Amino acid sequence: MSTVAIIQGRVGSTRFPNKIFADLCGKPFIWHVVNRLRYVKAIDKIVLATTTNPQDNELEKWALNEGLDCFRGSESNVLERFYEAAKFYEAKIIVRITADDPFKDPDVIGEVIDLLKNNQIDFAYNNNPPTFPEGLDTEVFTFKALENAFIKAKDDFEQEHVTQYFYRHPELFTQINLLNSENLSHLRWTVDTVDDYNFTKFIYEELYKEGVIFTMNQILELIKQNPEILKLNSQVERSSMYKNL
Repeated sequence: MSTVAIIQGRVGSTRFPNKIFADLCGKPFIWHVVNRLRYVKAIDKIVLATTTNPQDNELEKWALNEGLDCFRGSESNVLERFYEAAKFYEAKIIVRITADDPFKDPDVIGEVIDLLKNNQIDFAYNNNPPTFPEGLDTEVFTFKALENAFIKAKDDFEQEHVTQYFYRHPELFTQINLLNSENLSHLRWTVDTVDDYNFTKFIYEELYKEGVIFTMNQILELIKQNPEILKLNSQVERSSMYKNL
C-alpha cells in the first residue's frame, strides 16, 4: 500500500514573498521541509504539488534538480491539485504537508500514519482539537476518502483547504484525532511572516546539524532555556484552529 506525502507549496506569498526559498542554514527553506519527511519510514514517496502559475516554474525546476517528484495543478482548488497528484502517483494513503512548516516531526507523522492504518479509518490527524504546536499539524487520509471529498466538495473554502470537507462531514468519514500528552497548542512553529522566519532561523541555527533531525522535544528544551524567543512571533495572527487558544 503506497503512502505518499504531498507537499502543497508555491512561490507566491503575500505576507512573506518568496519565503519558500528563504535561506535556512545555507539551504532553501523548502529543502528542510522535504528533508524532514525523508526520515519518516512509513512514507514511500514525497511529491511537491505546486501550481500551473508561471511563477512556480522556478519551484518545479528546483524540485527536479533535487530529484524530487513535482506535480502541477490548480492554484485555487488545492483539493483538486491533491486529488490529481494522488491519482497520478497511485497513492493509497496520503500525508498532507504544507510548505510553511519546517519543524514537522517524523515521529509525530509516523504516529498519525499508524493511527490511520491500525484503526483502518478514513482520516487521522492531530489538530482537531489541537494539542501539538501549530506547525506540527499532520493529516493522513485514504485515497478513497480524498476522491469522495473531491467529488462532493463544492464550497470554495473546502476546495482551497484540502481537508475541510472531512471535518465538516464526520458522518461520511471515520476519523480519529491524536492527542499529545501535554497541550502545546499555544506554541506557533509555522512560517507566514518575517517574524515567524526569525523565530525559525534562531531554532535552526541552534539545533540543525547535517544528517540529523532535531525533534519536538529538543525545540521545547531550547525554548525553555531561551523563553524570550517566543516574543519574536507572538503577535502573528494564527490559524482559526489555534487563534482562540
